[in-house]
Amino acid sequence: MKLFDVYPLYDVNPTKAKNVFVYDKDGKEYLDLYGGHAVISIGHSHPDYIKNISSQLNKIGFYSNSVINPLQKELANSIESLSGCYNYRLFICNSGAESNENALKLASMHTGKKRVIAFKNSFHGRTSAAIAATDFRSFHSPLDQQQKVTFISLNDIYALENELKIGDVCAVLFESIQGYGGLDEPSEEFILSIEKMCKKYEACLIADEVQSGFGRSGKFFAFQKYNIEPHFICMGKGMGNGFPVGGVLIHPNIKAKYGMLGTTFGGNYLACSASITVLDVIKREKLQENAKIMGDYFVKKAKSISQVIRIKGRGLMLGLEFDFQVSDLRKKLIYDKKIFTGGSGNKNLLRILPPLTIQKTHFDKFFKALKELL
Repeated sequence: MKLFDVYPLYDVNPTKAKNVFVYDKDGKEYLDLYGGHAVISIGHSHPDYIKNISSQLNKIGFYSNSVINPLQKELANSIESLSGCYNYRLFICNSGAESNENALKLASMHTGKKRVIAFKNSFHGRTSAAIAATDFRSFHSPLDQQQKVTFISLNDIYALENELKIGDVCAVLFESIQGYGGLDEPSEEFILSIEKMCKKYEACLIADEVQSGFGRSGKFFAFQKYNIEPHFICMGKGMGNGFPVGGVLIHPNIKAKYGMLGTTFGGNYLACSASITVLDVIKREKLQENAKIMGDYFVKKAKSISQVIRIKGRGLMLGLEFDFQVSDLRKKLIYDKKIFTGGSGNKNLLRILPPLTIQKTHFDKFFKALKELL
């Protein structure tokens, strides 16, 4: 049987990985500056990660959410402690798309409304409501298009209020740093205005932290650069370091009842063990702080590259924008220099999303290779 052909593939076959490196079937070493879409947070094959998941698997790997699983509460407490998001409640699912999907559903239930405001160049996932709120129409199906979503430009306060005052908006869904869309960021004034207007017009504020959360921006959540309190905070990607985990932090104003949400695999023992380990390592190895330090170092080095017309992002969620499309450059980095990088909806942007364990010597290697190729 053939695979359903939806992924353009690089001719690389990784068979093992360690920290910031992956190794192909011939033993060749690649520097991983993409982390599989910002998934690898504490480094590939971290010894604590392997030990804790293996230990849990030897006890119990799965049972349904109809029984008590103390690891779920442990995970919730760990997130609360590291993030400082006190009094929120945690719903655990399997991916960032599911996280956004569940937040949108809860916002609609809470407000009794069904229109969503999202932003141009947004990306929120591939499930039905999440993809409808994603501003890349080639990913949409006719089924997705029945959702009621209005896209406005970042920082357009006038357009935002004009839409909210109609009175049918259940949620405003935003990324503090856009991921696939190209690392654009809303201004502080705009972020504060979103929160103020959501309160005024009784809409929910949803922070999509799927890619930017778990320390990647230098803050635990990227929205924490600003003094706001979203109704929902959506998580995924780096939450499990490769194990499928997603979650929503839900404001105490949103009341729970049986049957509102559900998941078969979400919050299973292995997923919780993986995410608890990620949090423990982030704290012990000071990886959130490292993301800030390494991000500053990257920006400093990038300023020496004359062909870079714009440096984007924060922490270890970074991008280099050129005046040409970067697809060929990415291929040369992979095949000639053995370095993984990422692309985006902005075809001129090279995305850098390495493990949070990255060090200066790794970035030095990247910039040396980049200069040689340019």
